[in-house]
Amino acid sequence: MNHQEEDTFGKAYDARLVRRLLGYLKPYKKLAGWSLLLLIAGRTMQLLSPMFVQIAVDRHAVPLQAEGLLRLCVLWLTVIISGVLLEFALQYIMGLLGGRVILDIRLQLFRKLQSLRLSYFDRNPVGRLLTRVMGDVDVLGEMFGPGVVNILGDIFFLLGAVIFMLAYNFKLTVVSLLIIPLLAVVTFYFRTRMRANWRRVRVRIARVNANLNENIQGMRTVQLFGREKRNFSRFKKLNLDHLQAVLKSVFYHAVFQPSMDIIRVLQLVIIFFYGGSMVLRGELEIGVLLAFLGYAELFFRPIRALAEKYNQMQAAMASAERIFQIVDSQETMPQVERPLPFPEKINKIEFADVSLAYKDDDRVLQEVSFEIKRGEKVALVGETGAGKTSIASLLCRFYEASGGEILLDGRDIKKLSLDDLRRRIGIVQQDVFLFSGNVADNISLRDRGIKQRAIQRAAKAVNLTSVISALPGKFKAEVLEGGSNFSAGQKQLIAFARALAFDPEILILDEATANIDTETELLIQDAIGKLLRERTSIIVAHRLSTIQKCDKIIVMHKGRVKEMGTHQQLLKKRGLYYKLYLLQYKDQEVA
Repeated sequence: MNHQEEDTFGKAYDARLVRRLLGYLKPYKKLAGWSLLLLIAGRTMQLLSPMFVQIAVDRHAVPLQAEGLLRLCVLWLTVIISGVLLEFALQYIMGLLGGRVILDIRLQLFRKLQSLRLSYFDRNPVGRLLTRVMGDVDVLGEMFGPGVVNILGDIFFLLGAVIFMLAYNFKLTVVSLLIIPLLAVVTFYFRTRMRANWRRVRVRIARVNANLNENIQGMRTVQLFGREKRNFSRFKKLNLDHLQAVLKSVFYHAVFQPSMDIIRVLQLVIIFFYGGSMVLRGELEIGVLLAFLGYAELFFRPIRALAEKYNQMQAAMASAERIFQIVDSQETMPQVERPLPFPEKINKIEFADVSLAYKDDDRVLQEVSFEIKRGEKVALVGETGAGKTSIASLLCRFYEASGGEILLDGRDIKKLSLDDLRRRIGIVQQDVFLFSGNVADNISLRDRGIKQRAIQRAAKAVNLTSVISALPGKFKAEVLEGGSNFSAGQKQLIAFARALAFDPEILILDEATANIDTETELLIQDAIGKLLRERTSIIVAHRLSTIQKCDKIIVMHKGRVKEMGTHQQLLKKRGLYYKLYLLQYKDQEVA
């Protein structure tokens, strides 16, 4: 989803989002129940305070009656302390509940991200996704913790205050609530604007994070081409856009709070004027008027607090929209409910008129057809962009074919278990990704089914042992983020050991020797020989010297199969393969 789409996203109603968020409380019904009981008990204690004021004034202060005053004060103090203790218990349990809910949401997001097609990540920058998984979830955490307590407590205060006011004097209550229409208009006006603006704030912080992530990952290129000033200007512009959105929210907040205070003072004036007139006429006791003013304050406390909570509430709603956009994404790899039984041994791989378009009708593969028999070593060659890597990606189901079928022993791979399919395939790519941890973990990928002895055997088979022996800690040697403390050749050897440790039936080498030095290449070529032994193999290569002994070479051109045959057969045809060979070996005589 591009930035423009994000700007218009988020037209869902608050109620729908809140109901969906509350659904995360279902596994924790007991904790939620205790929280509700503590909330009611604690807020009830606080609602009793104005009543003690009324009793103290009307029964003791006005008639100058001291008897029972001490007992009343002790009871009042007990109620206050009880309220404080109940509030402490409530805040602790709600913090615990909120933490567990946020953990569930973050795990759900991570699980969802793992199930999405690679095309989703092609369109969504890493920084934007990090903003959602970390930043947006943290915003929800603020609401689910103390935020929910305060909101529910405010609602309880609001209703409780009105009930006590009605119990004391119906007329005075009706008069004091005349400000509600004005209150509703002001609240609705700011509510809609705050909500829209907080959505803009979250979109802009996602852009900042995406740009920051891109610059850090490409820092070598930035410094090499002297892009520091230009990139800084771009980053500054994005941050200024974010600042403008934040300042607009600050403005709304700054105007909303005084507006609420003016309406609150107006209500107090109405109560004092009308209630004072009733006191002078003997229709109302002074203690009741004071208690009524206390309840009016409790009535307005949650409304006034909304000025402080609105930013949090609107940020949470905007974050919820963005989180659910990922959760609701339909771009997952479809899982087959009743998959066909997987072949015990894969005897034939067949591409039958396979086409692929990453964007609409922009096809990168067009009606590709070929067969690979068990144990064959097949090479894919061609110019950059010919579609070689796309064929490997389709076989692994990183992407879905736009047309045609890919068959394993006559079974369409779309009707097979995705997990079973990928367990049968191993892939070594040009750019090897190493995870932070140690060497052994990067070979086994923390798969408990792969024992230490198997890791050591795989490392020895691909000539990685000499590299590991020189490392402090050997197989426990630390691997930094992205394998930054290892050379390209060392990372390739680790990738080969990883593939061998998992013992795949089908092996794909995607430009696996493209960016390494000559000495390491000799080690890797020897490792490849051992790795390919008795395996069905697909080798994507630019250097034709690495694939001359393959059983079959498929020459790709503009997404189509142009030629197919052995090295010698293709040279004799003097077609595209012959021209590619001449370009690489123009100083050598062609056989």
